Amino acid sequence: MANFEKVSVVLPAMNEGAVIQSVLEKVKTVTKGLSEIIVVDDGSTDNTARIAEACGVKVVRHRYNKGNGAAVKTGAKAATRPFVIFMDADGQHDPVEIEPMIDLLEKNDLVIGARTSDSEGSIHRNIANSIYNGLASYLSEQKILDLTSGFRAFKRPLLLKILFMLPNRFSYPTTSTLAFIKSGFDVGFHPIIAKKRVGKSKIRIFRDGIRFFTIIFKVIIIYSPLKVFLPTSLAFGFLGLLSTLQAVLSQNRLVIPNSAIFLLTTAVNLILLGLVSEQIASMRIEIAERNSEE
Repeated sequence: MANFEKVSVVLPAMNEGAVIQSVLEKVKTVTKGLSEIIVVDDGSTDNTARIAEACGVKVVRHRYNKGNGAAVKTGAKAATRPFVIFMDADGQHDPVEIEPMIDLLEKNDLVIGARTSDSEGSIHRNIANSIYNGLASYLSEQKILDLTSGFRAFKRPLLLKILFMLPNRFSYPTTSTLAFIKSGFDVGFHPIIAKKRVGKSKIRIFRDGIRFFTIIFKVIIIYSPLKVFLPTSLAFGFLGLLSTLQAVLSQNRLVIPNSAIFLLTTAVNLILLGLVSEQIASMRIEIAERNSEE
C-alpha cells in the first residue's frame, strides 16, 4: 500500500482549463486527499489557474510562459514531500498509475511511466520515440524503455541535485533520465497506457526532434564524452583511410591526398579531445560526489 502522505503531485499546465478540473479530481481521489497537489500555471491565458484554485490545490503561477522545464523546476522547489510525481495536466496520464509508481519508487530513485504500444499516439511520433530510446540506451549503456515520458516519480532530494541541468523549455524528461542514469542512480520503469491529450499537442516532430538529439548528446558529453568522441573519431579515421585507398588505387603508387590528411588529423584530434574531456568529466563527478557527502 502506497504511502500517499510522502508524495507531492506536480502538474505543469498551460491553457488546460478544459480538462484541469477532471484531472485534479481524479488525482485527489486516487491519493485519498493525502498527497500534496501542486499546479504550476505556466503563463496560461485561460482560466486554468482559477479552476485549479477552486479545486483546493496549491497553485504556483508564472507571470509569462517560461516553458515546461521551468514549470517542472518551479514545482520541484515548491514541493515539500520526499517523493514528487510529475504528470501532464492535459488528460494523457491516468492518475491511477500513481500508486504503483510510488511503490516502485521505494526501491528506485526515479520511476518513469513507460508508454506501451497500446498508448494513443501518432505513428511518426512512436517511430521517433523508438529512435530516441535506442540512441539513448546505447549512449547511456542502460536499456531505456521511454526516454521522453512526462509521467515520472522522483526522490526529491536527488532531483534537486540535478535540477540546474534541466532546460527551461525542452526537454526535461530526456535530461533527467540520462542525468539520473549517468549519476549512478537507480531508474525503474512502470508500463502505462497514455491517452490522447485534450487539445492540440505542443510537440513539433521535426523541430523538436532536432532538440531531442541535441539534448541527448549534450548530457552524454557531460558524463561520458568518449561515448560521442570515439565513434566520431573512428568515422573520420575510416573516411581518411578510404580516401587514401582510393588515391593509391587510382594512381598505382603510395600517396596520401590532402583530404585524407585532413580526415586523419581530425580523427586524432577528436580522440585526444575525448580523452581530455573524459578526465574532466571524471574529476567533475568526483568533486560533486565529495561535496554531496560533506
